[in-house]
Amino acid sequence: MLITPTGMERTFGEDEFIVSKTDSRGIITYANDVFLRLAGYSEKEIIGKPHNIIRHPDMPRCVFKLLWDTLKNKKEIFAYVVNLAKNGDHYWVFAHVTPTFDEAGNIVGYHSNRRVPKKESVEFMAGLYKTLRDKELENSDPNKGMEEAFNMLVGILEEKGMSYDEFIFAV
Repeated sequence: MLITPTGMERTFGEDEFIVSKTDSRGIITYANDVFLRLAGYSEKEIIGKPHNIIRHPDMPRCVFKLLWDTLKNKKEIFAYVVNLAKNGDHYWVFAHVTPTFDEAGNIVGYHSNRRVPKKESVEFMAGLYKTLRDKELENSDPNKGMEEAFNMLVGILEEKGMSYDEFIFAV
């Protein structure tokens, strides 16, 4: 099902957190009430679906590459993300994603808490994400485009002399 973005933004309270859990393949196993309300899905509609059901087309694929590479290395990651609700509205979050481990230290799933991002951070990240997304779309090969945008992001971090984590918390 292709959802067309409406351009309308949804918001949530400063004291609210969006929480979701997935299995190791990114299939949603838990979504709290704030998640369900913002995304516009019922629990029955969302449980068992891939988490990327809420992926907004303006999100650069290279950011998700960075996210998944970090998680697969058993590390947590923070990121600004714009999500797509069921009706096409969007909402920005400041996400903290962590792997979940079994007793042997294997990744068995992921846990994500999202909170309201600072408005200035969203404005900055929206511009950066547009630049990265445009770079991805310049190449007719989607994988090459993603790699070029990823390299562009790495170059920005190197130019600033910052790690990704330092950059995210400085925005």
